[in-house]
Amino acid sequence: MSIPTRYSVAIHILTVLDMEGEQSSEEIAGSVGTNPAIIRLLMGKLKKAGLIQVRRGIKGSTLSRSPKEISLLDVYKASEKDESLFLLHENPNPQCPVGKNIQEALEGILDEAQTAMESKLNEYSLADVTSDIRRKINSQKGRTLKKGA
Repeated sequence: MSIPTRYSVAIHILTVLDMEGEQSSEEIAGSVGTNPAIIRLLMGKLKKAGLIQVRRGIKGSTLSRSPKEISLLDVYKASEKDESLFLLHENPNPQCPVGKNIQEALEGILDEAQTAMESKLNEYSLADVTSDIRRKINSQKGRTLKKGA
């Protein structure tokens, strides 16, 4: 199992707003390659978290804060349900020695893994993502110019 794509799409939305400025859900959907309704749903979550401002109109969405002030953990918390990343199966057999003890044995380990992931996401900001994309774009432009020269 993996983290749903909501998270990476939410980062994509914020990155488009950072790099392109004010955008509509239709324009963002074009970049993401998905339906504008999905974008609007996620934008509602990002707005609720205070990461974007949404106005009615053709180009109505902007970042609410500086990209340096938006951690990837902020985006994760805004886009994902407020639950643990790791869910334990619900009905282990209590008559089995493993089934009886598996959940308790895993809880601490999985909680620690969740904390480590969240700590790592908190080390990065939207500005890091945008900066990396700009570097890649500039590198690709340089290769194109060299081929044409």
